[in-house]
Amino acid sequence: MNKPAEPTPRDQVVDAPFVRELVKIWRAQDTHGAWEGKRDIDLLEPYLLDKEKRRILPIVGDPDPDTIWRLELFFDAVALSIERETGVGVSPMLKMHHEGFGRLVLIAGRLVVVSKRLRDVHRFGFDNLAKLAAEGDGHVNSAVEMIRRFPEVANY
Repeated sequence: MNKPAEPTPRDQVVDAPFVRELVKIWRAQDTHGAWEGKRDIDLLEPYLLDKEKRRILPIVGDPDPDTIWRLELFFDAVALSIERETGVGVSPMLKMHHEGFGRLVLIAGRLVVVSKRLRDVHRFGFDNLAKLAAEGDGHVNSAVEMIRRFPEVANY
């Protein structure tokens, strides 16, 4: 009798709470069912930019619409993860120059819970899934801590 395969570290990262939220957001964008047959890891593939892929990209460049969309979906997943944890609605605001620099903030009530300076957005991505999960979790944990520290501002 075959024993079920042990989950690999990569499988465990795909099952991390933030990564699950990101996959849900991606799947919600698929209004025509084109991605129904795709595995979760395949949906996350555009976020993975190892050294080889990053070397191909120019040092300076304008981000394409797909890259901006991936950035927005990443921070939408951060916002929804914060909402699930705290029950406080979180709104993203993005202001970016066409050359790929600017600022992204996540706002809960009147409280800025994430403020991220953006540079070289055309190179937005992570070396591996673990780094993607860690970045998302870091933003979520920091924002949850901020909301718990200043609940009256977040719930204003």
